[in-house]
Amino acid sequence: MSIAVVFPGQGAQYIGMGQDLIEKYPVAKKLLQEADEALAFSLSSLIEKGDERELRLTYHTQPAILAISIVCYRVLQEEYAFVPKLLAGHSLGEYTALVAANALSFADGVRLVHQRGKLMDASAPAGTGAMAAVLGADLDRLQALCLAISTELGQPVEMANVNCPGQVVVSGEKSAVATLIERVAECGARRAIALDVSGPFHSSLMRYAKEELAKILVDLPLVSPNPAIVSNVTAKSISDPSSIKKTLALQVASPVLWEASVQHMIDAGIHTFIECGPGTVLSGLIKKTDRQAMTYNIENVQSLAKTLSVLRQEAQ
Repeated sequence: MSIAVVFPGQGAQYIGMGQDLIEKYPVAKKLLQEADEALAFSLSSLIEKGDERELRLTYHTQPAILAISIVCYRVLQEEYAFVPKLLAGHSLGEYTALVAANALSFADGVRLVHQRGKLMDASAPAGTGAMAAVLGADLDRLQALCLAISTELGQPVEMANVNCPGQVVVSGEKSAVATLIERVAECGARRAIALDVSGPFHSSLMRYAKEELAKILVDLPLVSPNPAIVSNVTAKSISDPSSIKKTLALQVASPVLWEASVQHMIDAGIHTFIECGPGTVLSGLIKKTDRQAMTYNIENVQSLAKTLSVLRQEAQ
């Protein structure tokens, strides 16, 4: 059975995520202690009993989701040792995938995404950027509409996430995104929904974050991932450390090609996907891309038990 493990991005977080796993498994507790030591604050306390608004801050959210996603993955590996064929993650989740693939140390990963969150916040002043989910659009017509509005207003609105058939997220200046929402019928879409985010992520407005990340990544200890990961930027398998560093810098200001990434994994013979981390957003997107795909998730003791049961039955 060929399996891919996928890791969620920002927005999946909630207070108390992963707590029953941390209480039950020493390896999980140890990981959170390591995260606390890597950062200048107690990430474990924030996750367990912190303020929701504090957790939603980009530079808190990113290390929190990475840490809990790795907790889920390491606990899975402790209970059922296997080597996935490929790993992938949505945006922030790509960094989690690199940690899971032993390309990047857990401590370096936690610190890196904490810095990434700060850089993303610094790239666009609060309240100036926005994102929206566009449902049912024709991709070519949506691209043309984004270009037309950007040209008319002199402010960018761009495709940021191509998530699955019929779901694309756009990102850009607030007024340009608002205009696209008003005119969304022009690209054949059913509707567009403004998203509750803190900035215009995965757009050209993240140029500062891209440039600063590139500088940080130069000296980052990174080795070839095993297994390979699927890049958000290219939707192809990638294992060369220098190429990974280049695409990680580009990723923050480029579209996340999630639908194409899922298709790449399916084309590689993968039909079983395990989502490790809070929520089941990626499982839903995978199902919308291929209804035949088998999706499972691990975010707590209950979902772990269910997934382990299926894996053990399949192995017999």
